[in-house]
Amino acid sequence: MASGWFWWITCAGFTRFAGYATRCSSIRRGRGPVVKLIAKPPLETGLLFEAGGARLLAVDTGRLTSIAPYAGQADAVSQVLLSEHGLVFPAPGRVSHSEAARCVWWGRAQAMLAGPEPAAGLGACAALTDQSDGWAMLVLEGAGARAVLSRLTPLDIRARVFPAGHTARTELAHMMASVTCAGPDRFELLVMRSMAQTAWHALETAVKSIAAQG
Repeated sequence: MASGWFWWITCAGFTRFAGYATRCSSIRRGRGPVVKLIAKPPLETGLLFEAGGARLLAVDTGRLTSIAPYAGQADAVSQVLLSEHGLVFPAPGRVSHSEAARCVWWGRAQAMLAGPEPAAGLGACAALTDQSDGWAMLVLEGAGARAVLSRLTPLDIRARVFPAGHTARTELAHMMASVTCAGPDRFELLVMRSMAQTAWHALETAVKSIAAQG
């Protein structure tokens, strides 16, 4: 085992190191123990970095459900979303939201419902997939947020082009991402769970660079 890689596994009183920094316990099943893994978020919720007028924060994604309407069922999906969640299926590049939920455009004839568990009626008119454990969310906000993002994404991030309520599937530091403008200087960034640490490092580095320029 290479040095520097470690985690704890405890099985029937025996403890050893392995390749991750996650503590595990064991439960007895028959004659032998079965390892019980403890779920960990991709980034610690509340992780914060702030400098130069930009603030980077890791937040809990909550429930994420992809919605892909069946052929000819787009209107039916919007009707269920409106009656049950208080929002509609978003137009391309836009976000629909209510007090308890938001629906983010996710590509051609696709959207991501964030917040509540999807209403039962949606299953009759759309393919639903729980994606809660596949993504990590970072929030970038502050007067320097647009300058930071302009270093990492090919999007035209200027306020008159990409204002609040706009969203895009794009590249963020060579990683697939969803970028949503949630306020005048607030952006919600969804990246794949496996890329969360890399995305955080890229954003933190860009924040430091902007701050160093005064």
